[in-house]
Amino acid sequence: MRTSRSSLRHRLTTLLTGAAALTALLVAAPAHAADPPLRDLADAKGKVIGTAVTGSKLTGTYGQIAGAEFNSLTPGNAMKWGSVEPTRGTFNWTEADQIVDFAEAHGQQVRGHTLVWHSQNPSWLTNGTWTSAQLSQLMNDHIALEVGRYKGRLAAWDVVNEPFNEDGTYRQTLWYNGLGADYIAQALTAARAADPSAKLYINDYNVEGVNAKSTALYNLVKSLKERGVPIDGVGLQAHLILGQVPSSLQQNIQRFADLGVDVAITELDIRMQLPATEAKLAQQRTDYEAVVKACVAVSRCTGATVWGFTDSDSWIPDTFPGQGAATPYDENYAPKPAYSGIATALGGTTTPPPTGACTATYSVTSQWNTGFTGQVRIACSGASLSSWRVNWTYGAGQQITQAWSATCAQTGAAVSCTNASWNGTVPNGGSVTFGFNANWSGSNPLPTVTLG
Repeated sequence: MRTSRSSLRHRLTTLLTGAAALTALLVAAPAHAADPPLRDLADAKGKVIGTAVTGSKLTGTYGQIAGAEFNSLTPGNAMKWGSVEPTRGTFNWTEADQIVDFAEAHGQQVRGHTLVWHSQNPSWLTNGTWTSAQLSQLMNDHIALEVGRYKGRLAAWDVVNEPFNEDGTYRQTLWYNGLGADYIAQALTAARAADPSAKLYINDYNVEGVNAKSTALYNLVKSLKERGVPIDGVGLQAHLILGQVPSSLQQNIQRFADLGVDVAITELDIRMQLPATEAKLAQQRTDYEAVVKACVAVSRCTGATVWGFTDSDSWIPDTFPGQGAATPYDENYAPKPAYSGIATALGGTTTPPPTGACTATYSVTSQWNTGFTGQVRIACSGASLSSWRVNWTYGAGQQITQAWSATCAQTGAAVSCTNASWNGTVPNGGSVTFGFNANWSGSNPLPTVTLG
């Protein structure tokens, strides 16, 4: 189910206002050569190119890229049971609603994630003692409520997430232990009743190539189809390791498609041992291109979603210590060679964008009735500086009164700050900060900062 594009997608916000915005990245992301954005390339192929997002970040540069480059959004955590019903009968839809609203304003579809999973469930559910009948009712009620809330607004749902062990046996979970293997069919049936128009998926990891786990998933989907259970597709998560794209990926996608279901690459990232090097980034480009090409080659592969588009919003470093750099953009929102790999797979001709960038981030750290304290952080990734100058223009009469770790001069509304004698060097992967106090009256909009 595709939503129509909105003219709003091209109105990318370039100025963040209001002191409530604590931090804003205020150097524009580098241009991507002459190619159209990824979403336009994907549309031309009839494919999805999506990203998982964090709703609270959908502003500034993060929001600009999310809206401009992708035609589909997946809530990273906002629709999981533990997020929406942390206490039984008490619901929090704020972030989920925010993501759906953002997507609709930017002409994007939404992939719901996820309804029935063994992880990130609320403690009241996992610690409860339930009969099979009670557990069945809880699952049915949850699906009816959440899917029903967004009826007609979401393209697809990951209804059941990660049901298998690596050897192809069923994972021992609250659902399997309480309801047996048919909890999967029950969940799919409940989701179809709640929203007949949404595509219903089973989603799992380490099922990208032909192996015992993916064969178990294949046999399950085949059985569900034969029984008339509503199943529209399978999601291959594709949390991959550098240089290890399965050689049987396209073959595996095709065999699921031959069952009469769609296939989606749902959570693509390709992690590496840090630090990133040019050679590793080049391999990552090759790997991203290979995955997306395999999907493009199969008509029933709907597309690929990256699990966070920027390294600053990636789950990898916390889960795999010493590893990271897994997404198409670095922590400073500069596109990596992986971006070009995706573009090429979608039919683009983008030359690899610069992998290095230095950026300046302006933030208000505290504020009172007549003044505020601000900070600017200068960070480099894939590049370095031997000296720096930061410039901005205030829009509401703010006046700097004191600065530290930099020499700042203000003429009218224009501010220019240069490094101190001891902090001009910013190495690749490093950062420096300086601070200042300033007066304000009435409002304190954040200025647009340039780094020279």
